[in-house]
Amino acid sequence: MIITTSYRPSEETVFTAKNISRTLNGRFSERRKRPIYQIQQTEQDQVLVVGKERFELYFTDGEKFFFHPNSAMFRAKRFLKGEADPFIDAAQIEPGDKVLDCTLGLGSDAIIASLAAGDEGTVRGIEKSPLLAFLVKTGLQTWETDLVPMNEAMKRIQVLSEDSFEYLNQLDDDSADVVYFDPMFDEGIKQSDGIAPLRKLAHSDFTLSASLKEALRVARKRVVLKDHWKSPRFERYGFRVKKRKTALFHYGVLEAKPNDESSRC
Repeated sequence: MIITTSYRPSEETVFTAKNISRTLNGRFSERRKRPIYQIQQTEQDQVLVVGKERFELYFTDGEKFFFHPNSAMFRAKRFLKGEADPFIDAAQIEPGDKVLDCTLGLGSDAIIASLAAGDEGTVRGIEKSPLLAFLVKTGLQTWETDLVPMNEAMKRIQVLSEDSFEYLNQLDDDSADVVYFDPMFDEGIKQSDGIAPLRKLAHSDFTLSASLKEALRVARKRVVLKDHWKSPRFERYGFRVKKRKTALFHYGVLEAKPNDESSRC
């Protein structure tokens, strides 16, 4: 991967870009006012552009990716007005809760979880792709909205570049309140075209079955799965599904310490 700067970089931006190239094992290339397509033609590689405001990743096919809060922005506005959020309702996240998001992606759900858990709670996001983890971690720390509570919630999220199964395996019993999975859907959703570049960065080798046993051990309260409404994983693993009539995805819940067998069906 090639690391370069914005069109007219400051010395600080150049310094930052060089440091990032070492962090990501990429190669720094001076911009020299070249257009991105020219750098790509010369280098035959994807290009990460380090700017003052944000970082932009250009794939070799011309598609571009950068961190943005995505749907979390309008969800946060509704949540702060006291309106219900389907994810928070399913996970029953309360102030002070410890939440582990095992499939961080762009971090939209982690942002809402951080709002719900508050400054006394903790939200950790696990992302297997080192590049995606880096871009999202940086974005969460630097992106500014007109919602102060949302800005604070984003900055509280801890991002770790790890394999979720291996990370869960290292944790103590009952060390999180809620463990959350949002794997890539097997069924495509047209409304999600805005995050299509995410599929190029995310690892697709996630297996829920390998992680679920560990998740139930780690979770003190519950394990939550977000999946396409047609997904067989809900029934296969015994999730209690919270169906939404007009939604293309549902949330499934497994209580970590059920009082009786009926709570697991």
